[in-house]
Amino acid sequence: MQQDTTAVLDTLTQSYADKWAGSGAEETSAFIQIMSSNDLIFVVLGVTLIIWFILLFFLFRLDKKVGELEARINNTRD
Repeated sequence: MQQDTTAVLDTLTQSYADKWAGSGAEETSAFIQIMSSNDLIFVVLGVTLIIWFILLFFLFRLDKKVGELEARINNTRD
């Protein structure tokens, strides 16, 4: 039984070895090759930071506009 399992496993390994090894990497675009050559975690971190900075920018801008509208409303009441 143990030998049969090993034989099946070896057959699967031989059949799919080229697919598991990532054959075709030379056919990918230059962008993917650059991202693969660097640590991908830094790319993810960079994109995440950019998104956070954009959200913070719009949040502060919205707060400023709401503050101006509140001031305008308070001035019209007086």
